Amino acid sequence: MPFACKIALFLLFAGSLLPRVVAARPNILLIYTDDQGSVDARCYGARDLTTPAMDSLAAKGVRFTQMLAPAAVCSPSRAGLLGGCIPMRLGAPGNISSSRGGKGLSPRLYLLPEAMRDAGYRTHHVGKWHLGYTDETMPNSQGFETSFGHMGGCIDNYSHFFYWAGPNRHDLWRNGREVWRDGEGFGELMVEEAKAVIASKDKRPFFIYWAINWPHYPLQGSDKWRAHYRARNLAHPRDKYAAFVSTMDELIGQVIAHLDQTGQRNNTIVILQSDHGHSVEERTFRGGGSSGPYRGHKFSFLEGGIRVPAIVSWPGTLPEGEVRDQFVTGCDWFPTLTKWAKAPLPKDMKLDGKDINAVIRSSEAPSPHKDFFWTQDFSRNKNAPWAVRQGDWKLLHRPLDQVTPWKGGKAPGYLLVNLAKDPGESDNLADSEPARLAELKDLAKRYQEDLLPDFQAARK
Repeated sequence: MPFACKIALFLLFAGSLLPRVVAARPNILLIYTDDQGSVDARCYGARDLTTPAMDSLAAKGVRFTQMLAPAAVCSPSRAGLLGGCIPMRLGAPGNISSSRGGKGLSPRLYLLPEAMRDAGYRTHHVGKWHLGYTDETMPNSQGFETSFGHMGGCIDNYSHFFYWAGPNRHDLWRNGREVWRDGEGFGELMVEEAKAVIASKDKRPFFIYWAINWPHYPLQGSDKWRAHYRARNLAHPRDKYAAFVSTMDELIGQVIAHLDQTGQRNNTIVILQSDHGHSVEERTFRGGGSSGPYRGHKFSFLEGGIRVPAIVSWPGTLPEGEVRDQFVTGCDWFPTLTKWAKAPLPKDMKLDGKDINAVIRSSEAPSPHKDFFWTQDFSRNKNAPWAVRQGDWKLLHRPLDQVTPWKGGKAPGYLLVNLAKDPGESDNLADSEPARLAELKDLAKRYQEDLLPDFQAARK
């Protein structure tokens, strides 16, 4: 009998137990920001930014300093988050088409919203998707009861049109049907949607995946925050990026306040994390975000591309006002949240993510990862960039940095660094540590050999 049917029978014959079962399971609000730089919140040291909502979450939760995104670009990072695996294993090593008809994650995959749904949660997608634009790969077919947002990579936040390349295409959807909210700010529409979900009379616990599409370009901050940074003479393009970050922070604060007002804050896990590092693309004025002491940016497997702001807060249950320096990844939320939600997983399910409950609860707990791997699609490009990490050692193949010049003027074929001694990845030890270089090359090869069959199966 399917697990979902077993749950239905249990609820039918054990109605008197339902309130106790529901109360034992926390609500989950998973906020995934977009193109937010490694240190771009005041609680991460950005003294030029005003981010009271994010800072409050950090004060009431655990803030990570070595949270590494599953990928350095949008679609694969989201795949890794919702699938609990290295994105290549899920068939999504790169961005997925933003056009209607673009195939996305295979419907055969068992994603986080499906696990939550089968465990008795009501599941809601709000914001950006970018994981498929066909009926079978849009959110309502991938475990979400409700969905409101855009399916492609980016939109204008007032016309809700995808503008990357012609012809311009409208991209705003509710539960698989196109809807029109011309001239209404997408930020406010997302807040309205999240509040409605939180205020629902449905007694089941909720899982909200709020994939807020900010501070991804276009940088459309509110007049209030543009004036705020203009008064502080913040330089271009940081001023435009900062205004958008603070506008986003204000919206996040409104939703957190709604949790408080409805009496659900202490029974709600709130996670806030960026999908990868900041953009240096033309559409964001070649910058604005910051990776702080780290090298790299969006599209790069250097730390600035994958080391991201991340906070988890569950008042009264998890530590508050604490920092964790252990090496963890965005894939780890899948096993961690399913454990907290008491959501059973298929016994044969293959996950690269690890349960980080122990790390969250103690600064002394070891990282659950001995090693990890990031990659572009090496099935079609044998020379594709990748990075592998083992402890404090990291090896990058064809590293990308469009901001900081390389020593000698040319990017190395291989960059070997010790992150404990060199978090800025400035000293290449490939020549002085040949044994370590060979060891990590071999580890990367083993990862590739392990990933390829799953990648090919997911693409069928």
